[in-house]
Amino acid sequence: MHYIDEGIGPDTLLLLHGEPTWGYLFRQQISHWSRNTRVIAPDHMGFGQSATPQDRTYWLQDHIDNMETFVLDLDLRDVTLIMHDFGGPVGMGLAARQPDRIRRITSANGPTPLGQSDLIDRISANAGVSPWFRWIVKAEENGSLEEVLGHLDYNILSTMKLNGFVRNDIVTDTWIRAYSLPFPTAVEAAGAISWAKGFAIGAHEFEVPAPAAKAAILEKPALAIWGAQDHTLHPEHFLPLFSQLFPTAPIKIIPEAGHYSTEDAPDEVTRLVDDFLMTTS
Repeated sequence: MHYIDEGIGPDTLLLLHGEPTWGYLFRQQISHWSRNTRVIAPDHMGFGQSATPQDRTYWLQDHIDNMETFVLDLDLRDVTLIMHDFGGPVGMGLAARQPDRIRRITSANGPTPLGQSDLIDRISANAGVSPWFRWIVKAEENGSLEEVLGHLDYNILSTMKLNGFVRNDIVTDTWIRAYSLPFPTAVEAAGAISWAKGFAIGAHEFEVPAPAAKAAILEKPALAIWGAQDHTLHPEHFLPLFSQLFPTAPIKIIPEAGHYSTEDAPDEVTRLVDDFLMTTS
């Protein structure tokens, strides 16, 4: 598992990316936050510069297992989670298993599942209106999912556009090369393929915390940042899950940002997290 570990300071930020990205997603935030704090940005197995073993699975529970091992191996404590996309359920799964190691929880267009009674209903309702999830279901049914996502080396831009980002001006040759580089062949795209397939076939298992762990998590300072133009994870379906857990926590909507809020509004996301750290220290 590849990771970036930069900076020193009183806080440790653990940045968790999602589909089909890697630590590059947070590059602008890392350069700023690492001036005053420790910033760790791992690439999930099967993504970025991490390995893609072919003799294993890449379901949600596997990523949670990996992240727990990672955090324990580095003995990370007082962690502030910053979670995007499926980094949300991975981070919340980690928090459910290791609540004493978590200091704060930050969602940046990342779901926060923690055993809510309406979790599956909200996921299903979102999937019905999300172009990405609708495509996943159809592609799995007609047998084209592996073929399409096995070619992320050249269709990464269209895949990310389907998920929803707004700022076309950021798309340069360097940008496309950075996001496509981890997926030169279908073999290396196994992680991205499996994340989508896992949704279609119901293979992902959300972590359900023990009562004591859940009680500890609900006491953590929390912040939600959401790009309003997210076509994949619609705020009306996922922000209520956050509010159920943290009813007094701030929710910051960025109207001009989409699913990849750290790309669409990097300065705004950086500032909001800065303020959150300062007011909850």
